[in-house]
Amino acid sequence: MASTSRRTRPPNVDLARLIEASGASHKSLALRVNQLAKAAGLETDYSHTSVANWCRRGMTPKWPAPKVIAQALAERLGRPVSLAEIGMGDAETPDATMGLDFPRDPADAVRAATSFWSSVNRRDFLTGSGFAVSAFTTPVTRWLVTPADDTAHHTGGKQVGRADLDELREAADDARRWDSKYGGGNWKANSVTTCLQERAAPLLQGSFSDTVGRELFSVTSELSRLAGWTAFDVGQHEAAQRHFIQALRLARAGGDVQLGCYVLTTMAMQALMRGFASEAVDMAQGAFERAKGQAAPRVLAFTKLIEARAHARERDAKAASRALATSEDLLSQAEAGSGLEPAWIDFYHHARLSADAAEVFRDLKNPKAALAWNRQAAAMPPGVFTRSVGMRLAIVGTAHLQARDLDHGLELGNRSIDILARVQSSRAKDYVREFNAALGPWRREPAVREFVHRTRTELGIAA
Repeated sequence: MASTSRRTRPPNVDLARLIEASGASHKSLALRVNQLAKAAGLETDYSHTSVANWCRRGMTPKWPAPKVIAQALAERLGRPVSLAEIGMGDAETPDATMGLDFPRDPADAVRAATSFWSSVNRRDFLTGSGFAVSAFTTPVTRWLVTPADDTAHHTGGKQVGRADLDELREAADDARRWDSKYGGGNWKANSVTTCLQERAAPLLQGSFSDTVGRELFSVTSELSRLAGWTAFDVGQHEAAQRHFIQALRLARAGGDVQLGCYVLTTMAMQALMRGFASEAVDMAQGAFERAKGQAAPRVLAFTKLIEARAHARERDAKAASRALATSEDLLSQAEAGSGLEPAWIDFYHHARLSADAAEVFRDLKNPKAALAWNRQAAAMPPGVFTRSVGMRLAIVGTAHLQARDLDHGLELGNRSIDILARVQSSRAKDYVREFNAALGPWRREPAVREFVHRTRTELGIAA
């Protein structure tokens, strides 16, 4: 990566003043910028001379270095620092907003999605792990207003046929299986972004009828949602958010309201896990109301489940219980009927509801109810749903700790680590962190110290 661009300006007095206020020397700032860049997967070799050039000669380093400089100074100052504040407000590249668009026109939507896919694997793209819930505002609003485009036919290059659609569906099925077993960081799950770029993008620019086009947009939406899910699972929240937005737009292009409902529910889950429970409630409720009457009962049931989890994070026990009861009723309808359901929702059944209900009541600090729900959840085979089993053990173990049962809690915690040590998932590690936090009252116990040491050495979780 080049140290700076050749473009020069007057001295950057804003940056110089901020560095002085932070107390950093040019050498220490350059060192920290290099460290942060390396953590983001970039190779830089900035020195005190580089910093002097930024200040005295007004040189602007290549993106995303300005973002990293602002981050380094924010650490020093103990507050957020914007690009404008360091005199590099115009350094932000178009990459910064790529993937956040939700165009009204279907052709523009294809261009936005394919442009994003062509950039997402670049080493200098999306180097941070930021998440802005406000970025969901326009996509959610536009989908709620118009969840389906009028037509999906297109005249372009290669004629798209059934074999092409089958190939994409098989890729989606593979990614789902590998993600469930090994987490979002496995190579097979990550290959979905390559599939989007190399296989789906050319097909979207081909020729297809309205019928084939709707199926093409739907399966591509499903792939984009999976790409977002795997990124979310390994903590790449910024990339995940953009994949989800593109998935929602492609579902609309395919006229697939129930898939759009599912994507929006997944977006609500991301918002929930990033600390925006109230916004997650709104998104889940919006997805349910917009798709009601058009989506299969099992799809709507999952939406209510995520709403229940969001209410629980807000400590609203009554609202969480209502949403959970609605989800259970809808599941009963789904299992009593014989209607066609999309394959991507087949994971959601009463055992999964019971497992998630245990998490709902764990969040509500009601261990008795959490453990009662867990007893209703069927055992899941670790070889099939490795990550889910490991997370569930951590959740139930935390409930035992809330009930002041240290021995049983530690037993489940250790079993969780046995499983999750084989999984590449930062989301799964978050559940172990929550378990560790619940161990607070017993920190001096030898068995607890041994467990915390194990989480540090085997999962890389700081004490």
